[in-house]
Amino acid sequence: MAEHRLLFGLEVHPLTLEEVVRRAERAAHTRTRLMIGVVNAAKIVKLKADRVLRDSLLECDVVLADGQSVVWASRLLRRPLPQRVAGIDLFEAMLDLAHRRRLRVYLLGARPDVLARVRTEITRRWPEAVVAGARDGYFAPDEADQVAQEIAASGADLLFLGMTTPKKEIFLGRHGAGLGVPVMHGVGGSFDVLAGVTRRAPLRWQRLGLEWAYRVRQEPRRLWRRYAVTNTVFVGLVALELFHRRPAYRPAQPSPDSVLEGAPHA
Repeated sequence: MAEHRLLFGLEVHPLTLEEVVRRAERAAHTRTRLMIGVVNAAKIVKLKADRVLRDSLLECDVVLADGQSVVWASRLLRRPLPQRVAGIDLFEAMLDLAHRRRLRVYLLGARPDVLARVRTEITRRWPEAVVAGARDGYFAPDEADQVAQEIAASGADLLFLGMTTPKKEIFLGRHGAGLGVPVMHGVGGSFDVLAGVTRRAPLRWQRLGLEWAYRVRQEPRRLWRRYAVTNTVFVGLVALELFHRRPAYRPAQPSPDSVLEGAPHA
């Protein structure tokens, strides 16, 4: 495993997109687990209070900076990360890998209509990738065991989870070890982007670290307050980290049921 950078109590790995894809290719070939987690400013802000989110990231084999603000903060704190590895970029790079190596992928999450469009897009753009199965994210808790059985039976090499927190963390916490899928990656809203439901910010906005502002521009009433609060708190956390480095978080050791019950939303 690559050396890590301790940022805000979390060990973040200084890997480029190409390095992560190479690790995924090796994991798929050897059938060894590679669980990938990503962090942005919003997750950093919620780390201390949200135990489910925190423990899910500590469980990951690789944690990457999905937000440009995290990369900038790492450089200011003199614990630099090489680059931002955006969830949608990694998702598409993994599909490139699946296309080249004819790997089997399983898609879990989103609405049924969005999921259907994602499957169509994968077939069009990555025809050699095998969609071994797909399930929308709107299943009841008592259906989770069945969903896990379907994933395990699919023989998938890559599992992409387009589900919200904490449902994604709860599902992986309970079923991840028994799925038999080497590479597992929570892709957030990437299903919506690939399906054309959500527009991604232009490259110039991305380079300026303003994708969040582009999202606010699309949905101002719903998002402006969330980002205003999150960004302000994150700046404060960076200032605190400059003077007092937070020690590394350690995973809690509760029973599985205690983790699943009453989990806060991220």
